[in-house]
Amino acid sequence: MKNTTLLIMAAGIGSRFGGGIKQLEPVGLHNEIIMDYSIHDAIETGFNKIIFVIRKDIEDDFRERIGNRIEEICENRGVEVAYAFQDINDIPGTFPEGRTKPWGTGQAVLAAKELIDSPFAVINADDYYGKEAYCQMHDWLVLEHADNAIAMAGFILKNTLSDNGGVTRGICKVAEGHTHIIDVVETSNIIKTGAGAEADGKKLDPESYVSMNFWGFPAKEGYAPAYMDVLEQGFKEFFENDVKANPLKAEYLLPTHIGGLLRDGKYTVKVLGTKDKWFGVTYKEDIESVVQSFKKLIEDGVYQEELYSDL
Repeated sequence: MKNTTLLIMAAGIGSRFGGGIKQLEPVGLHNEIIMDYSIHDAIETGFNKIIFVIRKDIEDDFRERIGNRIEEICENRGVEVAYAFQDINDIPGTFPEGRTKPWGTGQAVLAAKELIDSPFAVINADDYYGKEAYCQMHDWLVLEHADNAIAMAGFILKNTLSDNGGVTRGICKVAEGHTHIIDVVETSNIIKTGAGAEADGKKLDPESYVSMNFWGFPAKEGYAPAYMDVLEQGFKEFFENDVKANPLKAEYLLPTHIGGLLRDGKYTVKVLGTKDKWFGVTYKEDIESVVQSFKKLIEDGVYQEELYSDL
């Protein structure tokens, strides 16, 4: 069986969370966090390497809250754990004076470039994706694919909204047959409405596919995925163009980069559709509903009360 890597982006500053580190908020019966469930599902489906992308300033808290514990769990199951550090100063250009905003998910993935030598998937630390998405992604990653192929776990927009405020999603345009996407547009301020969803007054199709930053990239065994070089070159172009135009707020985002590759006809993106309901913590007010959601999954037998006891 091919080695497969799960890269977890956990460096977000949680600006909408109102302080604290939202990725580390307890949501399970025994203080598990959302990442626990992601790691459980990844190990269960066959991923054998976990990479955490974090910031140096949260490293101690991160290791104390989850890292040390996960390392022990993974060691007993033959799964490797590694850390990569996203640094706002690690850039291919001059740092803009006054910049405090992180550079985005594209830079987060690049932070782990030297650690990846197998097919890999990338996820957000504070999103729960459901078991089906991991099964489909792992099954796709272990097959042979062209270097310019990408997979995306496709979620239905109405299943990814918060009751407590606007969210950002990559809205996908799907080709006929719903097997591939032909464009993805990062869309901010999406809110739930009585009729479905809208963003800045524009109605959106609640049944449309969206990206939740669960992407898969193929690689030959023992080699870095070809996409990493493309992503790195894109970061240089981002600095030459986007940062020059908007030095304080421009972000290098995976959906935006991949959308550009699609529009240029350079890549294909396979949709791995799932009907599972996403949930996550964007706002503090989301926490209680997430806690109740995991409680119900345990009651329904989807997870054991002692989460890792069935692995």
